[in-house]
Amino acid sequence: MPVTVPHIVSDVMTTPAVAVGRDTRFKEIVRVMDERHVSALPVVSGEGRVVGVVSEADLLPKEEFRDRLPTRSERIRLRSDLAKAAGVSAEEVMSAPAVTVRPDDTLARAARLMAVHHVKRLPVVDAEDGLRGIVSRGDLLRVFLRSDEEIEEEVRRTVVSCLFPLHAHAIHVSVRDGVVRLLGPVHDTSLIWVAERLVSGLEGVVGVESRLSGEGSGPDSPASEPWPSTDRQG
Repeated sequence: MPVTVPHIVSDVMTTPAVAVGRDTRFKEIVRVMDERHVSALPVVSGEGRVVGVVSEADLLPKEEFRDRLPTRSERIRLRSDLAKAAGVSAEEVMSAPAVTVRPDDTLARAARLMAVHHVKRLPVVDAEDGLRGIVSRGDLLRVFLRSDEEIEEEVRRTVVSCLFPLHAHAIHVSVRDGVVRLLGPVHDTSLIWVAERLVSGLEGVVGVESRLSGEGSGPDSPASEPWPSTDRQG
């Protein structure tokens, strides 16, 4: 079974990370966000440990309830937001504990954490929770900037050559705009779905088009079947 080394958080994270302290005042937080063009900031303790994150969502309750008193149901339902509306420092308005990742976490894990916790960026911390960087949604999408040639080489090296060593020369691999196309005969058709799954899991792969088949059932010359032309005129 081929073993691939996925891109990890340290490959794409932004360093150095901008952070604020527990005692940073509300207006200073807003100023830093505006100057740095970010929507959230890690909050660190005096020892540099990440203790929370303050985001635009944490700051907005102060504006939301500026000119009106909350209703009784809002006081019950939005207790956390109302507490933040009264806050004047990072410690009083931050979300804690912070959702974080390690530098050696995979990008897939970072993406899952963002989706589960509905956040746009994650502080990257070391074993002592010290701030190492920031990873954002945009950073995770950078894997799709990999060239087609790089993806093709990895598919051949880590999937085709390992799963189908006897037929690697007969399997045609091509990549266009991140979509991988596999075409040719294999000695064990039960491995076709494994190949498709492994290829789809490679960083930067947008999709997989598989036309692998058992020996003798495929075309004589896999490479002779080109990509469908997209340059049509109506």
